[in-house]
Amino acid sequence: MRKVGGFGRLGARFRRNRRGNFGLMMAVTAPLLLLASGYGLNVAQISITKSNLLAALDSAVTSTARDLTTGVITKDEARGVVEAFLLANGQRAYAEEGRLTLDSIVIDPVARTVEAKASVELDLAFALFGTANHQKITAESAAIYSDRKIEIAMALDLTGSMKKAGSDDKLGDLQKAATNAVNLLLGGKNLDDRVRIALVPYANSVNVGSSIAYKSVYVEKSKSDRGRSVPNTNLLNLVSALLRPDNCSTERRGAEIYTDKGPNVAMSNRDYFLTEFADGDAGYAKSVRCPSAALVPLTANKKTLTDTINNFVADGGTGGHVGIQWAWYMLSDKWKDVVPASAAAGPYDEEEVGKFAILMTDGEFNLNFAGATTANLAYGNAAATRSIPHAKQLCTNMRAAGIKIFTIGFKLPNASARDLMKDCASPATSGVTFFYDTSSGSELDQAFKAIVRNIESLALTK
Repeated sequence: MRKVGGFGRLGARFRRNRRGNFGLMMAVTAPLLLLASGYGLNVAQISITKSNLLAALDSAVTSTARDLTTGVITKDEARGVVEAFLLANGQRAYAEEGRLTLDSIVIDPVARTVEAKASVELDLAFALFGTANHQKITAESAAIYSDRKIEIAMALDLTGSMKKAGSDDKLGDLQKAATNAVNLLLGGKNLDDRVRIALVPYANSVNVGSSIAYKSVYVEKSKSDRGRSVPNTNLLNLVSALLRPDNCSTERRGAEIYTDKGPNVAMSNRDYFLTEFADGDAGYAKSVRCPSAALVPLTANKKTLTDTINNFVADGGTGGHVGIQWAWYMLSDKWKDVVPASAAAGPYDEEEVGKFAILMTDGEFNLNFAGATTANLAYGNAAATRSIPHAKQLCTNMRAAGIKIFTIGFKLPNASARDLMKDCASPATSGVTFFYDTSSGSELDQAFKAIVRNIESLALTK
């Protein structure tokens, strides 16, 4: 047998020994691995920075569009607002002076858009291929704003069940929530009175105030007047005013009962059963005819609204459909000749005016004067069987006219009351909730605040 020489044995051992191969391979691949790791780290760093920048810019542009819509700022102030928002919400890693820049902002009054571009100088973890150790990261964002007017009518329940009972202060809860909503809606500059609010307190009926009552409410003198179609003439207005014991309004009579036609077509009614109810006739406990607080037509005067809310007094039954009726009237341009010029509603034009109703109650509607021939049919269970369908029909017709309806149930007593509020509300859409079922003062407050946010959101769309 042939023996392997010394050099042969040495070569064989070298071929069998692979430990040196790993060292050689590491010497070749280590720089490549380091380069790949550095590149991956840079990519991740750039991606995170761009994501953070885009998120901050999106929020800044969206917030600015909302402020333009609600009149909190002017177009000339938009750049400063976006810039301040970016710096306040940018990550500390790049929010230092000179690092974050708002490169441009364009407000298009025709397309009603806010477009912005921002950039940040980023220090890279690895400077590869001889490049500098920083890179400019950019992001762009756009949002729609609207210069539509916003009109809101709040129909608020001031019935006897809202009175304070022990620690349960429902009226106080409502006053706090409604005041907060008014402050949020009118808290900015509200340029050109872009946002206006009407208050419609209701109980047995609605106190429309002396000037509106004179122009639009016919006073029944006896049973023989019931069901009459009364034209709006100066003589009848004068006679009606002389006979009026108060400024209460109940339902309208006749064919226009479920419409928003102006009082020149069909006047509202001051039902004589209110007097029986107030005098304690027909076996019913004596009660006020209508709230002491008169309705407030559309206004941007925050003090007028909050003072009215602070002076609310709870008493009487629940003629909720009358509150709904007058909320519609205050949003209708067909009633502009009844209210002061500054309170006149705009036209039904969704491009120009966004109309919203907020209907709130804590109970079941239990008064209905339309079609009642006796006091027993005007109050209680018999009235509820007509009041509830009446309210639903008004809500249906309001929505058909282009009014968005938000409803709030507050500690509702039964399913019937809850179903009515659900039926009256506009259908949920695009993540916007229109019906709120609340069981505490804090929930009521949150519901009003959510509605304010939703109105702002809806005002950005057409």
